[in-house]
Amino acid sequence: MNPLSRIDPDDPYPESDGQPMADNTEQYEWIVRIKENLEILFADRADVFIAGDLLWYPVPDRQIVGPIAPDVLVAFGRPKGKRGSYKQWEEGGIAPQVVFEILSPSNSRKEMADKRDYYELYGVEEYYLYDPDCNRLEIWRREDGRLLPVSHLNGWVSPRLGIRFALRPETLELFDPHGRPFMTSVELARHVEQAQARAEQEQARADQEQARADQERARADQERTRADQERARADQASQRAERLAERLRALGIDPETLASDKNRH
Repeated sequence: MNPLSRIDPDDPYPESDGQPMADNTEQYEWIVRIKENLEILFADRADVFIAGDLLWYPVPDRQIVGPIAPDVLVAFGRPKGKRGSYKQWEEGGIAPQVVFEILSPSNSRKEMADKRDYYELYGVEEYYLYDPDCNRLEIWRREDGRLLPVSHLNGWVSPRLGIRFALRPETLELFDPHGRPFMTSVELARHVEQAQARAEQEQARADQEQARADQERARADQERTRADQERARADQASQRAERLAERLRALGIDPETLASDKNRH
């Protein structure tokens, strides 16, 4: 029995329905991929709350309606932060605008039809259902108060999220507004490692260029130093010659005449 089918007066809004997040590894990987890539996409938006497998209570009276836990939900206009559940009346009355469901073999047609009706009734604007086993995508968008199916799925761009859906023959691919694909955690880690490696290579090249520039400056400084030394020696020789010429003149000898006589001999 679903533990949420009865109401505990001491815990009217439990934070778990006792059900696993996913029935198999593939479903889990899809949930994590969508949730984490959306977190990255909206990391700089403080007013976008994203959660996976979080119970959503649309109204406080559970006698009227019970909660449901979308595989991924996105609520615009709500702050990021920790939550044990999403109580809509404590969230400014804002329903999650976008929800994702990843189908597993245990999901019945009636269960998924009930979920779609639930999302339609309580304000979801975009509903995405993907079955990875048979690679089937279904999209519903709210029009005139109802969730209506979208017929042109391939290349569909979410009005709210800005992400693009590409249904390939083998699998579904998602792309952010800049055309970057949604990646698994392993792919993201490798992408970061490769980016770091490229950055380190660029830094190493920059360091080499700087070292070469420093060597060139050092050689130029050495050349200037040698030139300064040569000028200093030339100045010293000129000063010695001038002092000698002054002494000769003091002895009554014309240095220029002496130099001419030397040259004749």
